[in-house]
Amino acid sequence: MPVHTSETSQGSHGKGVGLGLALASALAFGGSGVAAKPLIEAGLDPLHVVWLRVAGAALVMLPLAVRHRGLVRRRPALLAGFGLLAVSGVQACYFAAISRIPVGVALLVEYLAPALVLGWVRFVQRRPVTRAAAFGVVLAAGGLACVVEVWSGLSFDALGLLLALSAACCQVGYFVLSDQGSEAGEEAPDPLGVIAYGLLIGALVLTAVARPWAMDWSVLSGTAHMSGTPVPAAALLAWIVLVATVIAYITGVVSVRRLSPQVAGVVACLEAVVATVLAWVLLGEHLSAPQVVGGAVVLVGAFIAQSSTPAKGSPGPVASGAPQRELAAQGTAARPAE
Repeated sequence: MPVHTSETSQGSHGKGVGLGLALASALAFGGSGVAAKPLIEAGLDPLHVVWLRVAGAALVMLPLAVRHRGLVRRRPALLAGFGLLAVSGVQACYFAAISRIPVGVALLVEYLAPALVLGWVRFVQRRPVTRAAAFGVVLAAGGLACVVEVWSGLSFDALGLLLALSAACCQVGYFVLSDQGSEAGEEAPDPLGVIAYGLLIGALVLTAVARPWAMDWSVLSGTAHMSGTPVPAAALLAWIVLVATVIAYITGVVSVRRLSPQVAGVVACLEAVVATVLAWVLLGEHLSAPQVVGGAVVLVGAFIAQSSTPAKGSPGPVASGAPQRELAAQGTAARPAE
């Protein structure tokens, strides 16, 4: 009996640590857009900010890439998909979006990814989905209509909204690619190794696309402004690279190993809340009451869509969150960075 009590205590402690790490990951990811937007407004191109983030994080994660160098031979498609879609695609589209629309709005649009995965499962793979998952998608779509205030004729920048939606599509592409790999019965790679190589591949791709040699490097030695308050540009960049990327990824992966993917996914939804609140406080991007309500509905809908999957091996229909959660449970899911 004492042994059982000890094991229970250790399990509770592990879950507590996991929950703390998941919260830290959500906070870190949520602060990326708030730190990046002042740099963009100071004169850096969004692609240059993305390149600085990815290249800096890739350099920090280089020892992990060396340690897991066998991944290049065993899972080249997964690494390429993560580097091209989850790293380069998601971040480039997201940072370009926040240069035109509020940070909170861009991230909430990106939370349509679970609904888009559901569409892929239902209409491309032609697999049935649960009613709860479909209801979650309807909720998310309705909430998004409030976020973008459709009754005012989509007053938001149309290109900004399209870029945010493109970021969601890039997430879907990576999840679909990863799900196919898991269905093939391949051995699950260490997610930290996938992240390290994804960042390296993303840095190489973005170097060709962003052409950093043409960047105005003097911006980094000056100051940027958060709602009128001067902040060293180098400090914002350090936050984006070390906290919002490296620490965010590592804490996120470790938290999924200590918690169930479902619980970690719920906590991850706080990222949108954190980003919206920080943008409100630090950047003065105030959202209207209908937008706040709509944002909450988007998150609830995304959560329902991701939580309505039957147990593994069940003959029942699938839900939109299956690829994300199954891959996380196997240790293969590397979360796309915002």
